[in-house]
Amino acid sequence: MSRLVMIVSAMALLAGCAGRGGDLPLQSASSLGRDQATPIDSTYQLGVGDQIALTVYGETDLSHNYAINPNGTIDVPLIGTVKAQGRTVGDVSTEIRQRLSDGYLRNPSVAGTIVTYRPFYILGEVNKPGQYPYQTGMTLEGAVALAGGYSYRAQQNHVFIRPETGGGEAKVEATPGLAVRPGDTIRVAERFF
Repeated sequence: MSRLVMIVSAMALLAGCAGRGGDLPLQSASSLGRDQATPIDSTYQLGVGDQIALTVYGETDLSHNYAINPNGTIDVPLIGTVKAQGRTVGDVSTEIRQRLSDGYLRNPSVAGTIVTYRPFYILGEVNKPGQYPYQTGMTLEGAVALAGGYSYRAQQNHVFIRPETGGGEAKVEATPGLAVRPGDTIRVAERFF
């Protein structure tokens, strides 16, 4: 085997070992709707790990913080299980109001807010990979800082993001203002010299 063929084969092997998604096209943050860290709005869909506060006016026994459990529901006194995963906090509040008015309370007023968002994950070439609590307005720069910064082997030009909502992993340009969302898995790849 010639020396040139061996070098080309070794380079192809290294490229194959570069990690999953290495051949994905690089996308800009704006193409994914993540060009800036914006607060989560009323269309945010709840998921396992989120915690919401429900206030039933005049009913302190029903006003509590509720963590969305692993099967995507919350358990509310009097009415039982309410599906929360994949719904907005407004939708959940409306259902609770309707179910409470069906024989339990006369004209109840229910308000809901998000207390804690589900965590995000950062893996790969950072100093402390793992699960971290999401903070409103989280950016890639903040996520990497929480994870102790990039390792000396980190590829800092792009990252791979897999949103919890599905759709697979996307290779994204690593700008400091890249928005991170609750439940995201961020993977920082290793660079090759």
